[in-house]
Amino acid sequence: MKIAIILGTRPEIVKMSPVIRACSRMSIEFSIIHTGQHYSYEMDRIFFRDLELPGAAYNLEIGSGMHGAQTARMLIGLEKILMEDPHDAVLVQGDTNTVLAGALVAAKLGIMLGHVEAGLRSYDRSMPEEINRIVADHLSDLLFAPTEATAANLRGEGRPDSAIFVTGNTVVDAVVQNLSIAGRDRSIFSRLGIEEGNYILVTAHRQENVDRRENLSGILEGIELVGNEFGVPVLYPIHPRTKKMIGHFDIQVPDNVRLLDPLGYFEFLLLEASARLVLTDSGGIQEECCILKTPCVTMRNNTERPETIEVGGNILAGTNPEAILSGAKVMDLRPRTWENPFGDGNSGEKILQHLQETLAR
Repeated sequence: MKIAIILGTRPEIVKMSPVIRACSRMSIEFSIIHTGQHYSYEMDRIFFRDLELPGAAYNLEIGSGMHGAQTARMLIGLEKILMEDPHDAVLVQGDTNTVLAGALVAAKLGIMLGHVEAGLRSYDRSMPEEINRIVADHLSDLLFAPTEATAANLRGEGRPDSAIFVTGNTVVDAVVQNLSIAGRDRSIFSRLGIEEGNYILVTAHRQENVDRRENLSGILEGIELVGNEFGVPVLYPIHPRTKKMIGHFDIQVPDNVRLLDPLGYFEFLLLEASARLVLTDSGGIQEECCILKTPCVTMRNNTERPETIEVGGNILAGTNPEAILSGAKVMDLRPRTWENPFGDGNSGEKILQHLQETLAR
């Protein structure tokens, strides 16, 4: 069995890291194909090294751009690789343009396709990610659903039971495995001059938030209110896209919000694990906070991770400043006793076992 693992963003690398490590442990031949959707492979080479992963076999160096042009370049590159270097199966993860391109190429070439983190739905098709995950789910031969709820979404859309496998989410494996690596260097707290457990961590980068002036200004006002209410440092590692749009809209960043340059993955993971509260619009961070028992306020009107809300680790607040403050107060008082809904941390092995069994038939 030879597997092509297609990825192109750092969150995909993180969530595929348990699958890659499991391939090595199980002596399964694999190739990592890096599209370079967010960063070039050269920029990510250190990221692979820090995660103690083997490097990519192929690098497309696609870069950013309009959705259509970016996806088209990926289709051309991936098709060439998979025709010249045959693989028995392709694995994609999540909901990026890399996933869309990988799924389309595998389906067109008749290669068995597995979608890791299948079945997530926000039911908001204004989000490009929603389109990508739906297409990938309906092209895939194997659907690795993280929870029973996501499996139910797939069945509701007519996908057969024989294609659906509830494996848990590889984010659990990744948090456990990568937090142990991150803990070797905890100097981020002294460098930032903060106490563990006594700060608020913020992320906001989604297109539907930062490209709309009303949403972006509401988020910043909400963060300001939360900072004033709690009286602790507010750390905001700001995405370049968000920084650009703040300037474009001429929005004033509140004085009590400390903007930081983007952090390394391990530094961010440590801050996330020790934060009093996290305010975010990221799907992956909702999951990580739930696993880490860090209270989370999601600055969106919907989420494709409803399990985080159902167990009590997350709350939806939208982008209204007062709602963000209200959500923060609720989550700060909530006991951190919720159960992790995303599995036992062995998702990587389960995914590969199902893939092996299917190919052996």
